[in-house]
Amino acid sequence: MSRYYQPPRRSMAAVTSRSFIAFLLVASFGILFAGCGPSSQGNEEEFTFTAEDLARFRDLAQQADMKGSGATLIVGSGATMQLEAGQKLPTEPPVLDLSLVKTYDAVRSGPGLTGKDTYQVTNEFLNVRSAPNVTSSQVDRLVRGDSVTVLEFTDAAWAKVRMVDNREGYVSQRYVAKIVSEDQLKKEKEAFAGQYYVNFGFVNVRKGADTDSEKLGELPGQSFVKPVSHDDNWARISFEGKEGYVAMQYLSPFLPTFLVRQNAFTLPILHYRMAQQGALAALQRHLPQLKAEGVSFMTLSAFADLLLKQQEKDIRLPPKAVVIAVSDITAQNVREVSDSLTAAGVRATLFIPTKELGLSGITEKTVLTLLANGFDLQSGGHTGDDLRSLTNAQVELELKQSRKLLEEYTHGQVRIVGYPEGGVNDRVTQYAGQAGYLLGLGVAPDRTFQREQLLRLPSFLVSPTATDQEVLTMVKGQ
Repeated sequence: MSRYYQPPRRSMAAVTSRSFIAFLLVASFGILFAGCGPSSQGNEEEFTFTAEDLARFRDLAQQADMKGSGATLIVGSGATMQLEAGQKLPTEPPVLDLSLVKTYDAVRSGPGLTGKDTYQVTNEFLNVRSAPNVTSSQVDRLVRGDSVTVLEFTDAAWAKVRMVDNREGYVSQRYVAKIVSEDQLKKEKEAFAGQYYVNFGFVNVRKGADTDSEKLGELPGQSFVKPVSHDDNWARISFEGKEGYVAMQYLSPFLPTFLVRQNAFTLPILHYRMAQQGALAALQRHLPQLKAEGVSFMTLSAFADLLLKQQEKDIRLPPKAVVIAVSDITAQNVREVSDSLTAAGVRATLFIPTKELGLSGITEKTVLTLLANGFDLQSGGHTGDDLRSLTNAQVELELKQSRKLLEEYTHGQVRIVGYPEGGVNDRVTQYAGQAGYLLGLGVAPDRTFQREQLLRLPSFLVSPTATDQEVLTMVKGQ
């Protein structure tokens, strides 16, 4: 009996129309990158698809449209391409939803990357005011993940801040938090030791520690108080050059909001490349041994969800967590790979090169079936070229177009890219972040990483000849 879930039937016309549009998009995108493979010398800017090729291609496209027939183009590299009538060439990256880019940037900024007095906005939005009250004029409006430098806490309710453009204003301090590690937290708290604030509308300051004592004045609500000494009932304070007493029941310890966030992770990622002969057999051989060791399998999407939750509270990876990542997924191997993983009861992250999507490749029905069966589908780029060998424009187009195409098929958000050939450097990670990816998978053999490496995650590229013990060593680090 098939293990595959059959998605509900939709209108055949709608499916055909969507699939045909997607097919044209995939085909035209593939044409753009034909002849743009990596140079044997590793020159990042070298490619063979010339500006003259592009101009001639557009001319032929117009002729094909007018004649209602196809056209053949021979490009500078010598490759021959067939252009169908009506088929358009993408000239710039697609429009994507990039609303989460700032949030993802904030997720990747570990405690070590933030300044001494840098705080992040934790609310959906935060008004910056010209004075510490809600009736003053609005200077700016910040959103979750934006950073500010706290110049001072004016009281327990308001903080004076400097924004990234050096303008200053006041924000409600409860909507900003300082990102700290566990090691930093104790030291941060010590800086506010003995600091209290008035937790009532106001509190009377008296000459002696007695409610019948002479009243010297009042302290307004939310104002700071640092007692010279105190017991359970009264605090002795300095007040207008004199000594006075306030009731402790109207004081509370003050601490700004600290977001304790994990900065170092131990998460072995076992990476199987189906382009390597024998990789599937190795995967089938290793999974039972890993399960016998009691590992906790998780997908990279589950890890991404955990990272986003850590923006609000301190939660950790499950014990003995391991990710199975499978790349080079094609129409020829997708069924066998998914069946093998399903038979083992393992949900993995599958990286799909989007050139494989289409009526004659991995269809939308197959994609939806994989999702229904619990698989995590993420971008494997489009052409499969090493991104380090491409121009800036090509890298941007590869990353954005592959995300767009896969989101069209999955009807969901694509947050992770598996760099083809493991090709990643600082330039590539910069474009990956700008394209709206939270995580990126490389091939550095390490089981631990820092938060700032999230767009350059290490993974163990598992050889088809690797033994069970070698794989367990990767997982355990022994």
